[in-house]
Amino acid sequence: MAKANNIWKNIDWVTVIIYAVLVLLGWMNIYAAVYNEEHRYIFDMSRQYGKQLIWIVAAVLIAVSVMNVDSKFFTSFAYVFYGVTILLLMAVLVLGKKVNGARSWFEIGDFRLQPSEFAKYATVLAVSQYIGSMGFNLKKRSSILKLTMILAIPAILILLQPDAGSALVYGILILVLFREGMSGVILFFGFLIALLFILALVLSKLTLLIVMVLMCFVAYAMLRQRFIEALKGLGMITGLTLLLMGVEAISHIGLEPWLCLLGSSIFFGTLFFLFAYRDKIIHVSLIIWIFFGSILFTSTVDYSFHHFLEAHQQNRINDLLGISSDPLGAGWNVHQSMIAIGSGGFFGKGFLQGTQTKFDFVPEQSTDFIFCTVGEEWGFVGALVIISLFIFLLLRLLRMADRQHSTFSRVYGYGTACILFFHFAVNIAMTIKLAPVIGIPLPFFSYGGSSLWSFTLLLFTFIRLDANRLERF
Repeated sequence: MAKANNIWKNIDWVTVIIYAVLVLLGWMNIYAAVYNEEHRYIFDMSRQYGKQLIWIVAAVLIAVSVMNVDSKFFTSFAYVFYGVTILLLMAVLVLGKKVNGARSWFEIGDFRLQPSEFAKYATVLAVSQYIGSMGFNLKKRSSILKLTMILAIPAILILLQPDAGSALVYGILILVLFREGMSGVILFFGFLIALLFILALVLSKLTLLIVMVLMCFVAYAMLRQRFIEALKGLGMITGLTLLLMGVEAISHIGLEPWLCLLGSSIFFGTLFFLFAYRDKIIHVSLIIWIFFGSILFTSTVDYSFHHFLEAHQQNRINDLLGISSDPLGAGWNVHQSMIAIGSGGFFGKGFLQGTQTKFDFVPEQSTDFIFCTVGEEWGFVGALVIISLFIFLLLRLLRMADRQHSTFSRVYGYGTACILFFHFAVNIAMTIKLAPVIGIPLPFFSYGGSSLWSFTLLLFTFIRLDANRLERF
């Protein structure tokens, strides 16, 4: 009994209070988002806000239950939770109900359960358990391969639903490894791949190739710290390219400009790197691999974009990147969301006074686009308060993670912060056209029992681990 009392005494109550404030503010904004004069009663169980209250009460019970579980329970059953959620993700592909084009839900009467939400929690547990195990070593390929499989299996199963937005969340857990000592090279390549994917969609072949050549010389200059040499090589390639383009213009032999650049890049790039500066052959090899790898990757972007993404996802990305504009179709949600947020001004229109909200201009306003209700009714000030609360919570979690004595708890804390950050940043970015609409909820705010319960499990498991941070397990 004394140990139980000590746990409640050691709880980080600041984090609990922030959680409670976010949940209550979310409930208020769900009420505002679906408010109807005929259903004013906030406890009306036939409305979303009434149902959300049930989910909130259940979330409180989940939080209290988690706080009364021994810390060793999470390490002992981490893989069990992971295995169960993988089975559920497989089962939902066969037995699940199709909603908005994705087979992601189990439906029993009026009750729906989304396994992909709980899979995030189970995956963070499994990753923490594996990294905290005796056999894990970041320098071993086998360790990295097994960790990649832990992340890839749920992501692939969720992609099959298809739910690309939820699948993307698992990629953010790579950041946990950098706290554990992984080289920043992987992060660099991840950023490079994302950048090339976007550039391949918006740039011509010639411009894209020029960008790739520039990137290779920038990488060379950074690795060798010899910027003059890099500029000389770039100058040689540029000169030959212009010469070949001039010959083509005069003789009309039909050479494509991008082929001229490719040929000159290969010829002079090889001479410059392999013969002029042989002392740093490892740097040379890396840059050549980057160049040819970039060409290979960008050549597959168009196929991947049109064959692996749904039509509505393609339209949303095209609208975001300015490739096409469809404010009455694919861009409707974001367009109306930005109008709603902008119309709120500095102080907002007031609680239940949002005109965009009242007339249902923004679809999914109680779920994916809940933040535009905040912007319209509470204005810049209200939006700033909500964003500040989330940032404060994330900083608090990072501080708590750093003070953990066990590897499991530390990794779990960083994993929790990463998941919450991804949802918070992308969800808000979606509403103001800084990110494509991928359909992920705002933690503790968006309507839905599965998301609220999974985020509650995720957060309070870490609060429970933190309360026992002096223990080693």
